[in-house]
Amino acid sequence: QVDVAAMVRLFGYVDVTDTGFIVAVLSIAFNPLFWNVVARWEHKTRALSQVFGSARAACYCLGAVILLLNCVRSHCFTEAMKSQPKLEGWDYHWTYYSGLAISAVGTLFVISSFLALGFTGTFLGDYFGILMEEKVTSFPFNVLDNPMYWGSTAIYLGWSLMHASPAGLLLTAVVAISYTIAVLYEG
Repeated sequence: QVDVAAMVRLFGYVDVTDTGFIVAVLSIAFNPLFWNVVARWEHKTRALSQVFGSARAACYCLGAVILLLNCVRSHCFTEAMKSQPKLEGWDYHWTYYSGLAISAVGTLFVISSFLALGFTGTFLGDYFGILMEEKVTSFPFNVLDNPMYWGSTAIYLGWSLMHASPAGLLLTAVVAISYTIAVLYEG
């Protein structure tokens, strides 16, 4: 039996009609949609490789765009959190440090994924025909599937807890749902 009263009370703090909140949701949903559509288009047409003169240059440019979009997403996420009320019962040191620890674990997964895959492995090089010698099975891939996605989600969860933000928690759920859909699409 799930007690929905606590969840209703928690999300009573969130104004989902706030422009900043809507922009954050759209930026969260847009990013994985964008990179999956562009990567599949490149795989079918090789258009980006032709425009940039090589698959590697095209992959690096797409990676730079993805990084920029992730910065925009994080900015929108943060601004949406700041514009919404905090949950007073969570604005304590233990919540802050719990969020910091969760963010640290998420950062560990994201950075170690990047180091294991390299730039082209991280930023869809396989769609450009840049293949790795073999599947990466070392840490963090031996701990969980898609560690970059779940590490990123953990970073947002930790950030939300650090700011005692119900809006941040709801946006983190949107991140998790977007990544879940991306994993299904990519698989």
